[in-house]
Amino acid sequence: MTTTVGHMAAIFIISGALVAGYLSAALIFLRFRRDTRDRLFGFFAGAFALLALQRLALAWAMVTQRDTTLFYVLRLAAFALMLVAILDKNRAPRAK
Repeated sequence: MTTTVGHMAAIFIISGALVAGYLSAALIFLRFRRDTRDRLFGFFAGAFALLALQRLALAWAMVTQRDTTLFYVLRLAAFALMLVAILDKNRAPRAK
């Protein structure tokens, strides 16, 4: 499969926008974590940071023509972290 320069430029622009969005979400969740001291927001901040790292690694792999299969493990870890956060929030004993 061949890619043109314009196609690669579009991929990098979209990847950059996604990385910026994921990092913005991570920072917002970190601020919520600081304000509320709720672990859920810390987990979500970590998950969005992992998503940003995955997208950045994917863009790097496109430049170096490397296999991208293993980078999707980061995406799986991010979604698993979100699931853990939700389960942790629902199983935590409620204060009276």
